Amino acid sequence: MQLSPIPTLPHRLADRGRDVLPGAFVCACIGLVATAIGAVVPVVGSAIPAVLIGVGAACVRRPSARLQPGVAYAGKFLLQCAVVLLGAQLSLASVVAVGLESLPVMLGSLLVCLVGAWTIGRAMRVERDLRVLVGVGTGICGASAIAAVSPVIRARSADISYAISTVFLFNIIAIGVFPVIGRALGMTPHAFGLFAGTAVNDTSSVVAAASVYSSAALGFAVVVKLVRTLMIIPVSVGLAVLETRRSGGGERMTPARLLRLVPWFLVGFLVVAAVASTGAVPPQVTAALTDVSVFLVATALAGIGLSTDLRAIRAAGLRPLALGGILSALVMVTTLGLMALTGSIR
Repeated sequence: MQLSPIPTLPHRLADRGRDVLPGAFVCACIGLVATAIGAVVPVVGSAIPAVLIGVGAACVRRPSARLQPGVAYAGKFLLQCAVVLLGAQLSLASVVAVGLESLPVMLGSLLVCLVGAWTIGRAMRVERDLRVLVGVGTGICGASAIAAVSPVIRARSADISYAISTVFLFNIIAIGVFPVIGRALGMTPHAFGLFAGTAVNDTSSVVAAASVYSSAALGFAVVVKLVRTLMIIPVSVGLAVLETRRSGGGERMTPARLLRLVPWFLVGFLVVAAVASTGAVPPQVTAALTDVSVFLVATALAGIGLSTDLRAIRAAGLRPLALGGILSALVMVTTLGLMALTGSIR
């Protein structure tokens, strides 16, 4: 069997480039416009304009089949690249310190969310798998967590789509609401980074909300978010055990599957932070990487906005949407309460 496709690699890369270039170019153009808006109106930033322009364009006309691969590429891969580049602003020591500082607030809000998803969702008569998916999506990291636990509980494709659509709606709302709350409470960039990284469920929305608040909040928020993303592993293992006991079904949690649950961009972020910790990266390079990261965030959020399917969100129905809204509010309130108790709200 041929195990080495290296000779065909240039052709495959060229084919992939032709697939993603048109849509990625459109997203980059929106990103440039959003970046220009952010430069003229710094308080607005580039994140919200990028999302709004993307959503507005999608409402007028959905991206064609020719553009869709590039739009998806921008909304996922380019955002992950932006997160990796953010590691240049931090040292490994600061990453560890941030992770330890955020654990009490993060674990407390996650526990409240998962318990709330089960009890409130059951009281609302939301189907079991759907409330699990909405719960982990809200409590951990949006679509990534939903994708990770779906095979574990053998969720139906319809439930997966409903959960992603429901969680995505509140991601978009969080980008506009969280900076307002942070400013109303007089949060420092450090405090807002903890707030957004813990209470906003998707990486893209965490990056967007923190970017809107201040550039100083962004690095801290991303570290908190990446630590929170690792909660996919114990939650997936726990669900696998429960599913096996309940029905003898579901996908078994093997060491290889555990390894696949660790996002590649988390590893990349840590590698870049390790290099930055050595002092080998000149300040000018760090500043340039930060600027590139900001532009990639705007480009990625343009792709996310263009991918918005309002019909799918409406199709999710009232009860899953209501559950998602309740859980999002519950996580936000719990996070603020725990931050107040631990003295980290300012």
